[in-house]
Amino acid sequence: MRDLQDTPPVMPATEGALAQSDIAALTGALRTEGFRGGIDHDPASCAAASTDNSVYCIAPSLILSPQDEADCEAMMRCLNRPQFARWPVTARGGGTGTNGQSLNSGIVVDLRRRMNRILEINPEAGWADVEPGVVLDLLNDTLAAHGLFFAPETSTSSRCTIGGMVATDASGKGSRRYGKTADNVIGLSAIIEGRAVNSLAASLPAALEAEVEAACNSGRPHLLSRVPALSRRFSGYDLERARRGPDGFEWWRLFIGAEGTLGLVTRIRLRLLPRPPHRRLLVAAFDGFAAALDSVSALLGHQPLAVECLDEWVARLAGDAGLLLDLPRAVRGADGQAPVFNFIECSGGDAEALNAQVAAIARDLPKLSGFTGLHVASDPEEIARLWTIRSASVGLLARRDDAQRGRVPVSFVEDCVLPPENLSTFVAEFGALMQAEGLRYGIYGHADVGCLHVRPALDIADLNDRVRLGRISDQVFAMVTRLGGIFWGEHGKGVRGQYLAELVGAECFAAFRQIKSAFDPNERFNPGKLITLERGLLGVRSTPFRPMRRDGVLARAYGCNGNALCHSYAASQPMCPSFRVSGQALHSPKGRAEALKLWDGARRSGSLTPLIEASVHAAMETCLGCKACASTCPIQIDIPEMRSHFLEHWHGTRPRRLSDRAMILLERHHRAIGRLRPFLAFGPVAALMSRLAVRLGVNDAPSVSRRGLADLGVEVVTPRQVASRVSRGKLTPNNVLIAPDAFSELFDTDAICDIVDGLRALGFAPAILRLPAGGKAAHASGARAAFLRMATILKGELDRLADCNLPVIACDPSFVTLLREEYRHAGMMPRRKVVSMAEFLLSLPEDALPRLPPDGQRYRVFLHCTERAKGQTSSMEWRALGERLGLNFEIAATGCCGMSGAYGHEARNLTNSRKLFDLSWAPLIEPGATVMATGFSCRCQSRRFAQAKAVHPMRLIADRFAGLPRSDPAKT
Repeated sequence: MRDLQDTPPVMPATEGALAQSDIAALTGALRTEGFRGGIDHDPASCAAASTDNSVYCIAPSLILSPQDEADCEAMMRCLNRPQFARWPVTARGGGTGTNGQSLNSGIVVDLRRRMNRILEINPEAGWADVEPGVVLDLLNDTLAAHGLFFAPETSTSSRCTIGGMVATDASGKGSRRYGKTADNVIGLSAIIEGRAVNSLAASLPAALEAEVEAACNSGRPHLLSRVPALSRRFSGYDLERARRGPDGFEWWRLFIGAEGTLGLVTRIRLRLLPRPPHRRLLVAAFDGFAAALDSVSALLGHQPLAVECLDEWVARLAGDAGLLLDLPRAVRGADGQAPVFNFIECSGGDAEALNAQVAAIARDLPKLSGFTGLHVASDPEEIARLWTIRSASVGLLARRDDAQRGRVPVSFVEDCVLPPENLSTFVAEFGALMQAEGLRYGIYGHADVGCLHVRPALDIADLNDRVRLGRISDQVFAMVTRLGGIFWGEHGKGVRGQYLAELVGAECFAAFRQIKSAFDPNERFNPGKLITLERGLLGVRSTPFRPMRRDGVLARAYGCNGNALCHSYAASQPMCPSFRVSGQALHSPKGRAEALKLWDGARRSGSLTPLIEASVHAAMETCLGCKACASTCPIQIDIPEMRSHFLEHWHGTRPRRLSDRAMILLERHHRAIGRLRPFLAFGPVAALMSRLAVRLGVNDAPSVSRRGLADLGVEVVTPRQVASRVSRGKLTPNNVLIAPDAFSELFDTDAICDIVDGLRALGFAPAILRLPAGGKAAHASGARAAFLRMATILKGELDRLADCNLPVIACDPSFVTLLREEYRHAGMMPRRKVVSMAEFLLSLPEDALPRLPPDGQRYRVFLHCTERAKGQTSSMEWRALGERLGLNFEIAATGCCGMSGAYGHEARNLTNSRKLFDLSWAPLIEPGATVMATGFSCRCQSRRFAQAKAVHPMRLIADRFAGLPRSDPAKT
């Protein structure tokens, strides 16, 4: 085996790279022409645009992000000048393509960053006009107020754009009823010869239209006779729909599915449908994937909206990720069972008819071979959570399988569509092929329309597996064609366009070339894809692969598969806050991973330049360090950990900011500083310290708490003292230890008091541990030697408690994350586990805690980023804790509050910090309300920007249970 990871992973060189002098000339010309959008050509930004959700990598030289359609016209007028006329131009939306659709050299036009407006909604006529950068979920969330929706539903709906859906003619769940994108587009505008032509208001230039129509007429009969007539007939240029009867020609339909090879689309009119008011989701469990597939024909007899499936591998990964917790244990598998699932959705306007449909399916399922259980969901929130199991499949499969020599499932033959009667044959033949190749694979997809996503596990760092990818592509294309299917049934073609000529035949392909020549005579739009005139064709073997490494501190950066979950638009999602406020791919975990790979490759190959380093550093500077990517990302990429190592290198030759040094010293010497509380609280001294903080670039610095640990009315002990008492039998079973981090001890003893009072009200006897600094600030700023020194000392202290059978409860969620993540990466996991409050209380038997009678109130709890990033699991913990105590905890659906440690206090981050707070926190905080937040930074931010009283949730528990009879935890 030849292992390519030993080769320095430099960014692949590709035809069409532009010289710096060319970029400078174009930049000046664009501004002269009136272009108002963004122009980025730094190495890190280009690296961020060099990958998608495929195994390929092509770095552009320049990224342009136009403001609107007029800006696109100005841009193309400039680019049509003779000196720029052959430079490659490739449109990019969400960057979620699985086959290199938006990867190219030259110029990439980022349409998501600024052209993301919903221009007009006409509910009465049932249409909406949008710019191509609008995200699908954003559109449908906006349309919900009108009772409408845009039908094609993709698994990447949280980040894919309408423009990208048009480019690939995307489809997804529900396409059996609603069709694909082409069935739901009414018209569009495209830049033709330097100006926008709206198909609803203008015609093409006469000569151009005549040439294109003639090509369509000549090729269409051959396409129809050659390409199988499946519901997902994806061919190349849509000659079938472009010709509407003998007298109707709709040129704009050729752009749908053309993957940007004919030009730029700037405006799209979409057909809207009434949103079904009633939905039901049936999750049917089977004892094997074959049985689940065999059930589809019977299920389709009930006319459901969709039937989706997961195989054993994907179902296991979903279970490991905690995504099956909403399912009853009997359905998700018990006693060693590992079922697979069909997701059957029904929807409609008549609730009684819908219930009858669901009842009929439920009656028939037990008659089917292999059926083991059923769960029916009717609550919209539960339905959304259950569908997450299916939509997360692509991300779950990205996790490296150590048992397979570093192989991970790869998308390259992932969306074959076949006649339903040949689906089982295809699965059997594909399985035999994988067995012959010695590969594992995962399957999920749209069983109702015969479109399965099959992903063989390959190691792209292995040259043999790269060769295997090409060989498997050839064999699967031949297999699908022989079985009457189409090689690409949903995700577009990209570099798989090398098979297009064979699929459609010579006559039809000649018509495609005529159309390409008419619209794009200079062959500049996404060159090398689908149709070529003079340029070389990019194929599954010839396109540069991603650089790969399996080891080292940046291994997870190389493991990023481009799924782009970190580009999700929803403000309530924890990942990624810096992308959410910038809209720029570079400022996301995916973008930063590519930047780090660029830096690492240049460093290892000896080509590192100050420009590369500076651009990568700029990307790291905007990271909040919230750690959402360490758990929410499918591969748990953990940018803050890798950033720490990068900053260590960066500061090896450059001084640290004074504010960073101050934070490190503050944490390290928090105990000594705490002894000066009376002095620091004195008015003139406090004012002086505030002015000093501003001079250091720190805004709204928190004040040192007036009370120290010794003033809280509870015993303060060291780990050594606890261990001694345990050895002498001096502690009782209801003793618990509270573990404050350095910043909580220094700035937030009120929260520590809330926790003490809450635990006492529940019947515990808490004591506070006096602990040394943990090194969080040092880790965040890349002072790794200081971090390791502090971590070694803290680990030693916590290890003293290893044999003490006492719970150790962290005050702040970030402290739990520090110990479980940063310490784990450093090989310093303490032997004594420190748990969160919810983890501790839920670990007790149910009768160990008192319970209040229901009071009919809902108490909103705001979780810290590190808890929200755990997703459903953490929210369920707090909800379950509330239920056990008789309190109705409502978990606020928020993203990052914008503070995240010291980030929000730094003056350079103030604007973004405020934007993040306003996105998801501010709308949920009512004037005069008390905010119950689990994190210190979240409480600081709520006080700062909402002028709200902010307390720890244990304050509520302390107040509600004070004076009530308590259970005795010691007896349980």
